[in-house]
Amino acid sequence: MAVEVKTEESSIPQEEMVEKKLEADTDTDSDPVPVLTEKKIEAEAVTVPVVEKAASFREESNFLSDLKESERKALFDLRAQIEEAISTKTLFVEKEKEKEADGEEVKCVDEGDKLEEEVFLWGVPLLPSKGTDKTDVLLLKFLRAREFKPKEAFDMLQKTLIWRKSQKIDSILSDEKDYSNTDLDEACYIDGRDREGHPVCYNILGVLANAGLFETEEGRESLVRWRVRMMEKGIGMLDFEPGQVVSLTQVVDLKDAPRPGKKGVRAVLKRVVDVLQDNYPEMVARTIFINVPFWYYALSAIVSPFLTQRTKSKFVLSRPARTTETLIKYISAEALPVAYGGLKREGDTEFSLEDEVSELFIKANSAETIEIPAPQVGSTLVWDLSVIGWEVNYKEEFVPSDEGSYAVIIRKGKKMNSQEGLVHNSFKNNEAGKVVLTIENNSQKKKKVMYRHKAKFLPVKGC
Repeated sequence: MAVEVKTEESSIPQEEMVEKKLEADTDTDSDPVPVLTEKKIEAEAVTVPVVEKAASFREESNFLSDLKESERKALFDLRAQIEEAISTKTLFVEKEKEKEADGEEVKCVDEGDKLEEEVFLWGVPLLPSKGTDKTDVLLLKFLRAREFKPKEAFDMLQKTLIWRKSQKIDSILSDEKDYSNTDLDEACYIDGRDREGHPVCYNILGVLANAGLFETEEGRESLVRWRVRMMEKGIGMLDFEPGQVVSLTQVVDLKDAPRPGKKGVRAVLKRVVDVLQDNYPEMVARTIFINVPFWYYALSAIVSPFLTQRTKSKFVLSRPARTTETLIKYISAEALPVAYGGLKREGDTEFSLEDEVSELFIKANSAETIEIPAPQVGSTLVWDLSVIGWEVNYKEEFVPSDEGSYAVIIRKGKKMNSQEGLVHNSFKNNEAGKVVLTIENNSQKKKKVMYRHKAKFLPVKGC
């Protein structure tokens, strides 16, 4: 079964194309879900692509002057609808068409609820006549989610406001519910920004594998609400001014994630997808799936029908062997956590985001050296280094400037396997010289090295 998943054109090299066969899951304790098996295909055979490549999603301009005439007209129409709904106090009254012969039934969220003169969403005023440029930026998100159809965009906005009021979303960040006895804080967190300035939200699904939250309705509701809480936290970091960052980047780590056949997983997944897609339009610029396992394609088959084509165009997929290579395209090395091959260490007191990271490419079957000068005696040199994919020989030594002195081995030569993490080391010199880092690439592939270093000098004491 071919699953349609949009990815960035440059994000994934051409995968080996295989056919997939679906079988029924016989586990009676799990939700029924297709299980995939791989069928070998001869090289000359016609293949069915599992991942369909597409042009990458690009965020549109939020400046009014950059909009097409039809888009400006749609924005003005939506403004007028909101202005009328607020002035007539009907913004929180939803009309739903029923199948009964009566035609329409008016459903109020809270009878007698008096609409405030001004309504805010994520801190942005919605009343167009009293609004700012931020109001237009926010309204454009709803319009783009509904292909610039003003009525549909208004319906979406109205339902979002009603949902937020009924679920008390505006106070969710101060929710007194205690998550300290769960793994939720480790399963989803916001850490830094990507190369374009979007806050990055990491979703570590493997943490939830044994959390037990999928097994009860209370647990599932708690998980959905917690995920909304993290979304609200990320949106709080955005600036809705035209030309500013107005969306998030999501990284979804599927390593050891609960399989779609696990009881309750599918129900939670659908609810999270529905809530985020229905109430947070255009709030995610890109979703990067990493450590994508074989069974993910079954999950894609389940989720895909609930996603819009525009949403799917923002997906990037990465196999386990290409996690760092993929992430580094979107997140700089100094902002990418060590766990994913970057140089960002938690609680790092020696380096910051302002410390420049250099890159070095090593050709196949060749070696390169990195020299860190140490002209001042008594200085402490510190450095970070990582090689994407490793599989290289690596060593560190101090070479004195005085040819009569002996070199000092800091780290013996070692074959670094693909699972190696960040190398962080330091050296205090007793004589002038330099630290030399040697990377030897004996493989048939080019290697990318990321590194940074600095010297800490002790103040010279007076006589």
